[in-house]
Amino acid sequence: MRCPRFGMRADVRKGRVCMLKYPFMLLDDTSLSKLLGHGTYKFVDLTFDEASAIMNLHSEEDMICCLTNNAIEDIIYDYLGIDKKNFEHKEPALMEVGQDGLVFRLYETPSETQPVIRTAYGNEAKKIKNIYVYCELVSRTE
Repeated sequence: MRCPRFGMRADVRKGRVCMLKYPFMLLDDTSLSKLLGHGTYKFVDLTFDEASAIMNLHSEEDMICCLTNNAIEDIIYDYLGIDKKNFEHKEPALMEVGQDGLVFRLYETPSETQPVIRTAYGNEAKKIKNIYVYCELVSRTE
């Protein structure tokens, strides 16, 4: 069965979606860049609600975490409202044709103001940029 919005190959069992052949990958900018040299990919922009729904439909066993930036896991759980899961962590390997993944991408802009604050340790810190996160569904098509 294919999801009509995203085209993911899925099998419904026990009220959740699972990948039939390949694990669903969690990626960031760095891990994604290691994959893009091989094959053709399709990207679909996702809302945070869509990303959360996709992650909550998959079990821990159906997913592998290829995030290279550990702070992104905090973003996933704390800011996107996604349930905490204990994923298998792996270095990104080649993505197979038909395999899907969720990419958490960072978007940075310079800060228009540079306020100076004191950290919890008493150090002086200056804001230099704004960091945003957005999500995409990636599928290898060829």
